[in-house]
Amino acid sequence: MKKMIKVLIVDDSAFMRKLITDILSNEENIEVIGTARNGEDCLTKLKTLKPDVITMDVEMPVMNGLDALKEVMALYKLPVIMLSSTTKEGASNTILAMQYGAVDFITKPSGAISLDLHKVKDEIVTKVLQSSKANITNLVKPLQTQKMSYNRRVFNSKNELDARSKVLQKPLVCIGTSTGGPRALQHVLTRLPNQFPAPILIVQHMPAGFTKSLAKRLDSICHIEVKEAENGELLKNGVAYIAPGGYHLKLKEIGTSVAIQIDESEIRNGHRPSVDVMFESVSHLSSFRKIAVIMTGMGSDGAKGLVELKKSGNTTAITESEQTSVVYGMPKVAAETNLVDEVADVDKIADVILKYIGM
Repeated sequence: MKKMIKVLIVDDSAFMRKLITDILSNEENIEVIGTARNGEDCLTKLKTLKPDVITMDVEMPVMNGLDALKEVMALYKLPVIMLSSTTKEGASNTILAMQYGAVDFITKPSGAISLDLHKVKDEIVTKVLQSSKANITNLVKPLQTQKMSYNRRVFNSKNELDARSKVLQKPLVCIGTSTGGPRALQHVLTRLPNQFPAPILIVQHMPAGFTKSLAKRLDSICHIEVKEAENGELLKNGVAYIAPGGYHLKLKEIGTSVAIQIDESEIRNGHRPSVDVMFESVSHLSSFRKIAVIMTGMGSDGAKGLVELKKSGNTTAITESEQTSVVYGMPKVAAETNLVDEVADVDKIADVILKYIGM
């Protein structure tokens, strides 16, 4: 007999609570054990209820979802899925929720009261199921939220930087991640020093409207520049380019430069952007030494692309360890290819990247 996953639904709308309850109650191994109308009510209910997963609306009166999330993580350490609108403020709050420890989020199709919530029915069910298995330990660890100071030697002149880059055959870092990814990216990118001598490409599974907020958040706390990738821009060292939600990130050589291509070609592995698509595009570049990193996430995206990268030669592969992955899916499947060079805890991945870069 399958273990029942017990869910607490938190939303200020009675209508939304009913819709979410109906969606989840139709699943044979999910049981809705209670509902709450705001964050304060949620904390009261948690004194007696013991859910396996909480779905939490972001915008609520009395106590909003962000404040409630912080309390839930501090007191109960439970997996929380945030439900958010696609407004600019909603996207920004969702990125904050990932920082505070939410496992994942779901975008409401049409605002706070979404009559068409059935459009994301499968996503709600899937994320509740996978969140019940998430590694919460890493979500309650404090994150670096300010720029770090470094003892590492940093390049002080353009000539020195250029000379070093030639020795290293123009390194390129490409990172793929999904569930738990925003926190993992924060762990890694905040530990990279300024004048980092390589471009960084990032695919984080996220819908349109959220990747720009993620990039802005990371840019504010990193020494390197972090931005949402734009079609046609040339790769620059020390810049991390995040694929826009809803678009694949590819590369195209233009003379001695490399330009980013953003397109809406076929969805791969259920995702656009897809890590496989990015890796496969990078594999066609012969003039770069590639460092491929696969971190926390459900599914297998990135593994096939890693195979293509390794076939092209001059590729070092790094995966996040099972111990720190919020969901040990993508790194596990990548490791099963037997092509991974190094496995590291998330807070050590930046050091491993720097080692292979030569810093």
